[in-house]
Amino acid sequence: MKTTVKSDIEIAQASTMKHIVEIAMKMGLEEDDLELFGKYKAKISNEALTKLKTNESGKIILVTSINPTPAGEGKSTVTVGLGDAFTRIGKKAMIAMREPSLGPTMGIKGGATGGGYSQVLPMEDINLHFTGDLHAITTANNALAALIDNHLQQGNELNIDQRRIVWKRAVDLNDRALRKVIIGLGGPLQGVPREDGFDITVASEIMAVLCLAKDLKDLKLRLSRMVVAYNINKEPVTVADLGVEGALTLLLKEAVKPNLVQTIEHTPALIHGGPFANIAHGCNSVIATIAAAKLADYVITEGGFGADLGAEKFLHIKSRSAGIKPEAVVIVATIRALKMHGGVAKTELEKENISSLILGFANLQKHIETIKSFGLPVVIAINKFITDTDLEVQTLLDWCQKENVAVALTEVWEKGGAGGIELAEKLLSVIEKDENDFHSLYDLSDSIEQKVRTIVQKVYGGKDVEFSPKAKKQLVDFEKFGWSNLAVCMAKSQYSLSDDPTKLGRPTDFIVNVREFKPSIGAGFIVALTGEVMTMPGLPKKPAALNMDVDENGNAVGLF
Repeated sequence: MKTTVKSDIEIAQASTMKHIVEIAMKMGLEEDDLELFGKYKAKISNEALTKLKTNESGKIILVTSINPTPAGEGKSTVTVGLGDAFTRIGKKAMIAMREPSLGPTMGIKGGATGGGYSQVLPMEDINLHFTGDLHAITTANNALAALIDNHLQQGNELNIDQRRIVWKRAVDLNDRALRKVIIGLGGPLQGVPREDGFDITVASEIMAVLCLAKDLKDLKLRLSRMVVAYNINKEPVTVADLGVEGALTLLLKEAVKPNLVQTIEHTPALIHGGPFANIAHGCNSVIATIAAAKLADYVITEGGFGADLGAEKFLHIKSRSAGIKPEAVVIVATIRALKMHGGVAKTELEKENISSLILGFANLQKHIETIKSFGLPVVIAINKFITDTDLEVQTLLDWCQKENVAVALTEVWEKGGAGGIELAEKLLSVIEKDENDFHSLYDLSDSIEQKVRTIVQKVYGGKDVEFSPKAKKQLVDFEKFGWSNLAVCMAKSQYSLSDDPTKLGRPTDFIVNVREFKPSIGAGFIVALTGEVMTMPGLPKKPAALNMDVDENGNAVGLF
């Protein structure tokens, strides 16, 4: 008789949550330290965050993965399960993850709360509106856009060139029709006509700013530095020039506080912020990660997509900005994804294929080399699927042993924290005995061109970089504006080490093409746009929204 596998939402809805105050007290917080959103969600107050600064910091473990494929890697699931595993073996652990975006949730990617018996709860709330953080960021983003257009209408004292306004509007949905729009039509009373466009909210610089700010004061300072346009002399115009950083900070004063929730096994989790990993830096907020480190002995956090994107940006941007360092890095790999990197079609993944699996190891090997080049210990987590054969699993285990890299078979989707105990124990062993010589691969004093080339050659394994004429001109301008000492944030396809999503495995001798740069001065980095990466995704032919509903009792249906 065939066993019916429960969906993620069915597992989540069958789970029993504890009151969030009880979860908070496990970590040494009191009810007065929380701002409650019902029984199972809360924000940690500014006063509590200030008190925590005197606590010693726990150890941070970063979870990343190989390049993602349609077969799925389960990085968030492993992150949650690993946190539960640490709790099971008696360690005071906390999880720090990103907030999901409604665009991917209702599109094709799905939510970001883990899966199976390794989920954060309440998963329906977290995957939908949660505590309203993304709506606050959307509002702040669009308030700034409205203020810019009002400035044009009211006389344009700053001499903004309306052809060179770089600030876009935002909505937290995948909506390709909004990529390029014309606004201000209808005559003098309707504003100044100009070209505009929309980004998805998680691609807004305000999201990156919120996630890199250390506190409310730092948030306001970073917002003031954001470049929104250029004047008729081609000089940058900032939020500070408009004088509206105070208003934007006011709109974000609640969103900047981290959100406390729990896993199915009641491990505390801070879910806060969610910049796109292939456009922005792809990590949860600095405030949440530092707060978790002050509350727990071990913090399990993640970087978006593969190690070439999320981990590189965590290590070069977030770690440097926040003054933190991870103790070890987990690289999540699946037999299914490795076979795809070895050339197997998605429809053939359930068949045993050792030769293609071995070919796919090249992708994993590059990511191991990259993390080791940062001076960090590595543990491979084999996220096991029911279709994996014993021989395939053993082949990967043998390869890891031959490469002298720590590895653990992980079954957290099926078994929750119990399925991650081997991984947790392996990590403790590695943290204790392996050398941690964490360092960056480039200096901030390097030129922007040098930084990009370092990432392409050392992290992606590429041959070189080619800059478009527009990008070359921008490099000259950025030097003049004093922006050369900022970090670089690569906007690149997540599917390949190269900027071509069709080149799976470990491509070599490729050239990465930088078509233009986007200054994110408030966030503190320069975005290098490569390939066809867009800041406003579109919906697929059959979006996940088609399966979603709500029953007569208000329970979500079809949410994964």
